[in-house]
Amino acid sequence: TSTIVFLVRKGNPKAVRDWDDLVKPDLSVITPNPKTSGGARWNYLAAWAFAEQKFSNDEAKIRDFLAKLFKNVPVLDTGARGSTTTFVQRGIGDVFISWENEAFLAIKEYGADKFEIVAPSLSILAEPPVTWVDRVVKKRGTETVTKAYLEYLYTPEGQEIAARNFYRPRLPEVAKKHENQFTKLKLVTIDEAFGGWQKAQPLHFGEGGVFDQISRANR
Repeated sequence: TSTIVFLVRKGNPKAVRDWDDLVKPDLSVITPNPKTSGGARWNYLAAWAFAEQKFSNDEAKIRDFLAKLFKNVPVLDTGARGSTTTFVQRGIGDVFISWENEAFLAIKEYGADKFEIVAPSLSILAEPPVTWVDRVVKKRGTETVTKAYLEYLYTPEGQEIAARNFYRPRLPEVAKKHENQFTKLKLVTIDEAFGGWQKAQPLHFGEGGVFDQISRANR
């Protein structure tokens, strides 16, 4: 698993501490487009969950918060890789809303002297999906090896590999071993906060959904 954090430039010159800071008018925020990027939907939902808590479920205030946040986004790239390039290589933006593992990888690749990670007070448990398609594995005769691979992901050895690549381990014993690597923070889940993807996807990201409405309000 992973979560959503902020990648800022070394020294955190804009003093970004939490989601509140991302709506300040003098801040430039980088995040991909939630309409085209699966990863960016987690960014959006994490921001929504924070606003929901801050404004006690007042939807008008929550929408206004998200509208202000996305008004601060100068470039809505189609995917996370494009947004990483925009922030890290092109030098655009003060803060990059990022999956935690991607933020760690950016620091590893480009240097801890250039960037640092800020963990917000509340975020979301981001879960990359993994599955197989029955007809595909049957056609290729790979059902046994596919099942073995999926099961391996959740063994202690597989979880160690995940941790080394900056994913938060699921297994408690592996998570404890790496607990100093990851900041403790309050995490909501897609199911408890949004009723699962079956509800969240059409409501927020479908045609004419909440994100479209927020985008229109910003034009």
